Amino acid sequence: MNTVKLTIFFDGGCPLCKREVVFLKSRNQKGYLTFIDINCSDFPLDLKYGISYKQAMDRIHALRSDGSVIKDIKVFQEAYSLIGLGWIYAPTKLSVLDKVIEFIYGLWAKYRLNITFRPSIERLCAIKDCEIS
Repeated sequence: MNTVKLTIFFDGGCPLCKREVVFLKSRNQKGYLTFIDINCSDFPLDLKYGISYKQAMDRIHALRSDGSVIKDIKVFQEAYSLIGLGWIYAPTKLSVLDKVIEFIYGLWAKYRLNITFRPSIERLCAIKDCEIS
């Protein structure tokens, strides 16, 4: 019986992303989460999951067991809920904080490659030989 409820697409080249995944894996006792390192994927993500490499690099994405795709802070809200730590992200669901948290996450997503001293998204796409549009 497959217990996976959420497949998280993460950037294995990002040290902070890897740290988050290590933590989530350590708390994933029920096996509800699975992870795909988009940098190690040897197949086009868009063909199998409908998410391009660039999209996955721009913002975090996850695939629910029902086939729906979520992204941004919703990925963390759902992942933490599935590992029994939903209370950590519960405040991010409040309408007062919702837009502020999304804005902060948007800034992080926009600048994370610079912050972690990595090549630009255009350069990474060129290396992976994928579309950047």
